[in-house]
Amino acid sequence: MEFEGKTVFITGAASGIGHAQAIAFLEKGANVFALDIKKQGLEILTEKYKHFSYKVGSVTDRSIIEEAVQQAISEFASIDILINTAGILDGYATTLATDEMLWDKVMNTNVKGMYLVTNAVLPYMLKQEKGIIINMASIAGLVAGGGGAAYTASKHAVIGYTKQLTFDYSRQGIRANVLAPGAIQTPMNQADFEGEAEMAKWVANETPAGRWAQPDEVAKATLFLASAGASYIQGAVLPIDGGWIVK
Repeated sequence: MEFEGKTVFITGAASGIGHAQAIAFLEKGANVFALDIKKQGLEILTEKYKHFSYKVGSVTDRSIIEEAVQQAISEFASIDILINTAGILDGYATTLATDEMLWDKVMNTNVKGMYLVTNAVLPYMLKQEKGIIINMASIAGLVAGGGGAAYTASKHAVIGYTKQLTFDYSRQGIRANVLAPGAIQTPMNQADFEGEAEMAKWVANETPAGRWAQPDEVAKATLFLASAGASYIQGAVLPIDGGWIVK
């Protein structure tokens, strides 16, 4: 009953981890408002849950973000939990293989988008004197090899940004933490499973747990970080990686 009546604002909820996170909170009775550039996947949730709403748009568009936040406040009265999950990969491109357009696209989505959404929601949380922020990083925010130059740099930035959020606002009731998933089977990395799925098999073999995880496993960890049981966890990075970074 902890999340019943609470409002969760989540980006990237149309598929993958974000979709699983939205369902996890909806099943716990929370109101969920989603912002995603894709409509498909959001409509499914609308049909199943009365306490779900969404806006289609990019986290890189400030005006769309502001409209989405206003819509969420109008429909649900508050935003208690912000989950910044939207993000893109870079195809494991090295720095010399990363042109300026790719670099900017990754940084604008993974880092600037998070900043824009957070700055749109945070004033409402400060007025309430409470709010929980959970940002999506990756094992690529902790070690090399989880992505290319742009992706790895962006996820390191997410971790630093989140730590600063807690440092600046924790005494005003804001609690921010980071999720750092490893090999999670989502549409984003579907290419690893194509053909003979050699890449997927290699990743599973290299993971101490010996397998890929499913999005709902990340969603369950999200519920914990958003719960009262995690109230003294501030600025932490929670790996969900099957032991990848212990190697």
